[in-house]
Amino acid sequence: MICATEQHDRHDVYAAQCPCREVLDLLANKWSALAIGAMEEGPQRFGALQRRLEGISPKVLTNTLRRLEEKGFVDRTIYPAVPLHVEYALTDLGRSVAQPLAQLRHWVENHLDEIAQAQRA
Repeated sequence: MICATEQHDRHDVYAAQCPCREVLDLLANKWSALAIGAMEEGPQRFGALQRRLEGISPKVLTNTLRRLEEKGFVDRTIYPAVPLHVEYALTDLGRSVAQPLAQLRHWVENHLDEIAQAQRA
């Protein structure tokens, strides 16, 4: 079944044109998974996120946060101050996906040695 953009009773992530794939692509991205994990503790400023996500460039972090915001996983709040104070926080939708992503992150950490061993074999 080809997945249409309008709401219907069945989505099929295996269908080439299903918009589910775009969401899967976003959530399966390492930076998205890590950013969502970093925001589980509460709202975060851009600089705090960048420090927590070691190795991410400002450009990639900006793009990641924009995509997460566009899909409804993250809220961006601007507080009037000099300089502007911007915070990013998970929405209800973002919090609902945080747990499965945390399980995936923990699985990777717990099985990395096995993966490395299989790679050497």
